Amino acid sequence: MKFHPPLQSGLLLQRYKRFLTDVQLDDGSTLTVHCANTGAMTGCADPGTRVWYSTSDNPKRKLPHSWEIAQSPRGHLICVNTARANQIAHELIEAGDIAPLAGYARLRREVKYGEEGSRIDLLLEDDRRPSCYVEVKSVTLLDAERDDGMGYFPDAVTIRGAKHLRELMAMKAAGHRAVLLFMVLHSGITKMSAASHIDPQYSLLLEQAIGAGVEILCYQPHVEITGFKPQGFIPFETVSRIIPKGSEISTE
Repeated sequence: MKFHPPLQSGLLLQRYKRFLTDVQLDDGSTLTVHCANTGAMTGCADPGTRVWYSTSDNPKRKLPHSWEIAQSPRGHLICVNTARANQIAHELIEAGDIAPLAGYARLRREVKYGEEGSRIDLLLEDDRRPSCYVEVKSVTLLDAERDDGMGYFPDAVTIRGAKHLRELMAMKAAGHRAVLLFMVLHSGITKMSAASHIDPQYSLLLEQAIGAGVEILCYQPHVEITGFKPQGFIPFETVSRIIPKGSEISTE
């Protein structure tokens, strides 16, 4: 995935009202940019952070610019636009770059499913095997204090994320594949885990989902200012075990 037109850069002044950011451009002027990330954005949104933003030619948009990438003090690149996670996952799966999810005949996006009124991010279908329900989550939280590359999800309490885990468990119980695909969009993360210190209920529910046969995949594309390239998997650590890179884990 490439950014067209190329991203423009500036320094973050402030993020406010969740969806708005003020960016100081190199000529000293200030630009208000839309922020699609509703999370805490810990370590991504400190004033003075170097940021890159895209520009839309859609005349119906109130704010034509969107915050895409931040650079951490250590030089790591972080894609903060959570909408990109689904787009990148879609492209990688269609290209066959995420091997455990390759080879399905059809891929559909935002399909209604479940008993809690959800939409699955990606539905992979094939007449020869069970359908595969893929829920995509964007990972941008790095534990800078540990200095060991540990990333976490979520970065804030997520009621919606818990609902998605319940829906995935129900799909698995009904005989389908159910996959939680973490798209790791922080170049400094080398492994990840559930953020039990932020949302202990989500962490417990995730352990239950793994026990019920929901598969966990952590894929880290290469983040660049120009776009994203295929890269590879990183391991996921739970309280009880480490899930190897790219494995399709269930406990059945």
